[in-house]
Amino acid sequence: MDKILLVEDDREISDMLKNFLLTENFEVVTAYDGESACSKFFSDSFSLVLLDLMIPKLNGIKVMEKIRENNTVPIIIISAKDTDSDKTLGLGLGADDYITKPFSVTEVLARIKANIRRSTQYTARTAQQKIIEKGRLVMNLNDYSVTKDGCKIELTSKEYEILKLLLQNPKKVYTKEQIYSLVWNDTYFGDENAVNVHISRLRTKIEDNPREPEYILTVWGIGYKLGETRDE
Repeated sequence: MDKILLVEDDREISDMLKNFLLTENFEVVTAYDGESACSKFFSDSFSLVLLDLMIPKLNGIKVMEKIRENNTVPIIIISAKDTDSDKTLGLGLGADDYITKPFSVTEVLARIKANIRRSTQYTARTAQQKIIEKGRLVMNLNDYSVTKDGCKIELTSKEYEILKLLLQNPKKVYTKEQIYSLVWNDTYFGDENAVNVHISRLRTKIEDNPREPEYILTVWGIGYKLGETRDE
C-alpha cells in the first residue's frame, strides 16, 4: 500500500482528501504545518508528498527544499496560487506536479497515480542499471564490486573504471587515448604504457586465459572493445 504525506493546514480540505484517498487504498499521514511535516517525513517512508505552500511555521517551499536535500520522492504542490511564476518557482525548486485550488479529488487521484507510477518505473530502471552482467561477470555499481562465477574479483580503481566503461558501452571501440582521457580524466600525451599495463592486469584478473581474452578484445590499430563471450 502506497503511503502519502498530506501537508495541508486547512482541516476541511485535509480531511476531505484523506478520506477520499483512504477509499482508494492509500495510507495517509497528515501534517498541518511545515515543522511537523518535516518531522513526519524524515521519520517514515512515503511514496508521495501532497504539499500546500501556504502553511504555518515553515512554508511549503522550505519544506520542499529540506526534502530535496537528499530525497527524490514525488512532490505534488496544492496551492491557491495559480500564476505562472508561482508554478515555475514550485516546479523549479523540485516539485513534480502542481495542482491549483479549487480542484477535484478525481484530478488529484489521477495526478497521484501518474507520479507514483513514473517514480516506480524510474526506480526500477535505475536499480537494473546498477547491475551489469556480461557472461559470467557481474558488476555492481552500488558497492563497486565485480564478481565472476559468484567469486569476488579485487580490482584497482582504474581497472574498475576501464571495465565499467567497456561494460556500459558494449558496441563501442575505444582508442587508448579515449580510455586514458575518460578514466584518468587527464590529457593523453601519447604514452600508451599506462593503458596497456592496466588492460593487461585487468585481463589477468577477469579472463580464463589472458592470452586469448573473451571480455576485453584488442582491435588492432585502434584500441579495445568488449567481446562476445561464449556464455551469451
